[in-house]
Amino acid sequence: MNAEFMEALGTLEKEKGISKEILIEALENALVAAYKSNFGKDTVTGGARVDVDRETGAVHLYISKTVVTDVEHPMAEISIEDARRINPLYYEGDVIEEEIKPRNFGRIAAQTAKQVILQRIKEAERGKIFEEYSEKECEVLTGIVQRVDRTGIYMDLSHTEGFMDMAETIRGEEYEPSMRLKVYLLKVNRTTKGAQVIVSRKHPGLVKRLFELEVPEIQSGIVQIRGLAREAGSRTKVAVYSTDPKIDAVGSCVGPKGIRVERIVNELRTEKIDIIEWDQDPVMFIAKALSPAKVTMVYINEEQKAARVIVPDDQFLLAIGKEGQNVRLAVKLTGWKIDIRSQSQINDEIFSEEDIQASDPHEEME
Repeated sequence: MNAEFMEALGTLEKEKGISKEILIEALENALVAAYKSNFGKDTVTGGARVDVDRETGAVHLYISKTVVTDVEHPMAEISIEDARRINPLYYEGDVIEEEIKPRNFGRIAAQTAKQVILQRIKEAERGKIFEEYSEKECEVLTGIVQRVDRTGIYMDLSHTEGFMDMAETIRGEEYEPSMRLKVYLLKVNRTTKGAQVIVSRKHPGLVKRLFELEVPEIQSGIVQIRGLAREAGSRTKVAVYSTDPKIDAVGSCVGPKGIRVERIVNELRTEKIDIIEWDQDPVMFIAKALSPAKVTMVYINEEQKAARVIVPDDQFLLAIGKEGQNVRLAVKLTGWKIDIRSQSQINDEIFSEEDIQASDPHEEME
């Protein structure tokens, strides 16, 4: 190794962001290991040291030797006579360092340097990718499907590969190689092979981020998403609120001629989206959350955080939704227990109570 090699390390430091000193220290440790493996089988463990000149790149190899009266292991011991030729103050039991130059060590040093540098470059690049994607957690990324197997979907995310478990896919959505999709970055794991980027199409955060990307009023903070409940691939309810009375929160999210919400629906493969206005009054909020059904009356029990909702007979099935989906999403969105009754059911309950009162046995006895 020479000065040109040191210059190359300096270039790597600038281009890859790898500290030159860290590279040299790693190289020194690797050269010690290489020496022990190839030449130092008889040396005392840990008795070798390599020093790389930071200016010239020259490599100096030193081994530790113990001063003894009778030398039995020449690679690990030195006679007291030879030691005192170096320094008269040495005594038996002292440890000295002696520079040695094993044959072919220069070739081994060059090979080791190449391996160490390539390994450090890989580690540095992996570290950069980990940091880059760790900062993007909970964000939306665009990926291209590479392959699909039983475990999940593998995607090209530009600088690394993303993995989407089957449990994080949208039910009924089919994935094919070369398909371009927007995904939600769940988390990034550090592994021995580099960063493992876990993504999702199912997470409610995907819908939230898509609205933030499509609606400028949300980006600016004028319109806020106050709640979101999702059953991926089927339906989502989003509660929005405007901090400016002049700005229509729902209209902003829908967009001119519905173009903003349409883009989101298309990205989610026709998943239905109900956009409602968030309201501080739980009665109003619950009524709106059951949209598109129309509500007649809402009675709430604040202590139990439960609500009884009355709807016209022709709105009952719509309020409940297919397999109870509409009311289920409304419960998730509002955080209130919701019991829906039709007007006919309420009337029947009233009539039943009147019948019971009319047939009071005490009155008959009188």
